[in-house]
Amino acid sequence: MIAVVDASPLCYLLLIGEIDLLPQLFSRVVVPQAVIVELQHEDAPATVRNWACNPPIWISVEETPDTFSEGMEKLQAGERSAILLAESIEADIIVIDEKAARQIANHRGLCVTGVLGVIGEAASLGLVDLTQAIDRLRKTSFRCSPALFKATLEKYGRP
Repeated sequence: MIAVVDASPLCYLLLIGEIDLLPQLFSRVVVPQAVIVELQHEDAPATVRNWACNPPIWISVEETPDTFSEGMEKLQAGERSAILLAESIEADIIVIDEKAARQIANHRGLCVTGVLGVIGEAASLGLVDLTQAIDRLRKTSFRCSPALFKATLEKYGRP
């Protein structure tokens, strides 16, 4: 299964120590060059910047087709690149967290998940303790509704 991954899921998986779930869940993990640039920004946590400067061999960093796509003007460069790259390589799934980007990706016919979906799927396969991973995620700057955390626990773990 080919996954294109945006900056936010990469950042939070790194911060909670679960970045290695990606190659366990997906046969190919593709990241747009624009996302790598975002992760190297001086405001990013040092752990994230260091990782982005030397991504692991299981990450395929690719340029995004240089095309204009109406309706994506308000998205960040990485989000636009992830959506366009997922379309161009016919990825099986796009891992993206921002609400507007998820809506656009869905509207364009892409299969969408986010960091919680990755953690949940990994937990269903016995690769991670879901409750502990969510607890670590809650200690970062990751924001979502308490209802979404609860729904993830109910879907993939215990209520």
